[in-house]
Amino acid sequence: MSASAAQASSPSKTAANRRGKDVLLLQIIGYIVITVLAVFCFVPFLLVVSSSFSAEQSIIENGFQLIPSAFSTEAYSVLFKYPEQMLRAYGVTIAVTAIGTLVGLFLTAMTAYVLQRKDFKWRNQFSFFFFFTTLFSGGLVPWYLMIIKYLHLKDTLLVLILPMLLNVFYIIVMKSFMSSIPEAITESAKIDGAGDFRIFLQLILPLAKPALATIGLFIALGYWNDWYNALLFISNENLMPLQYYLYKMLGNMEGMRKAMMQSGAVVNVSLPTESLKMAMTLVATGPILLAYPFIQRYFVQGLTIGSVKG
Repeated sequence: MSASAAQASSPSKTAANRRGKDVLLLQIIGYIVITVLAVFCFVPFLLVVSSSFSAEQSIIENGFQLIPSAFSTEAYSVLFKYPEQMLRAYGVTIAVTAIGTLVGLFLTAMTAYVLQRKDFKWRNQFSFFFFFTTLFSGGLVPWYLMIIKYLHLKDTLLVLILPMLLNVFYIIVMKSFMSSIPEAITESAKIDGAGDFRIFLQLILPLAKPALATIGLFIALGYWNDWYNALLFISNENLMPLQYYLYKMLGNMEGMRKAMMQSGAVVNVSLPTESLKMAMTLVATGPILLAYPFIQRYFVQGLTIGSVKG
């Protein structure tokens, strides 16, 4: 190798080494930041778990602690005092979440697919109609009268499913994602004789798995955490979802505690109010935490891939 060639290769090696060091430094900083964020996310959850197993008097005297100073399962004993009611509430919530997520996700994807089709003549008008509903609504009273008086959905599972079936924001996100799918796929399928519904089911939906997983998680979380619709429309105890059942239990516990404090008749009884709240948090969030890892690999891709068109 000549001297000129050695001199030419030396700066390139130096630049490559510098880039390698920069990448390594960036990775180290990234891992440190992610670790700190993970600790900040994990510590509150650990505090909830610890507090749910703490004695009520210990929480009142010492506050919430990462390590319980007085271990107690009284909160879980109160929470599962009537296990058949808890299991029934779980069953209602699981059924509503499963049905609502599947149907809502299918309708969201189908609506987004139609709105992103450039050959759909009225797509701008329908898009404006959907967007308009995010700015203005009829209000609570007309909506309540429509559900009760005209649709006759009171004390039915449908009243827990239909009001949350479609979300305009999810439609917009899904539409953005499907717009990044090449039109050549649809055109080639039409040349082969495939209809619109077949194209949607066999081509578009498999390509939209990341967006479907992401939007599906959001829809499922909405159904799982919903208690307001049950508060308005459910009076049958057999149809109470989990969140509303826990809400009523906590309300009854608070009412009992206030009545005891005002009357002063019972002094030695301590109701596990604070520890019960933490136990309820674990019971309500446990299934969602278990389901999240299965769709985690789609989550980031579903949020980012539709934002940039290639």
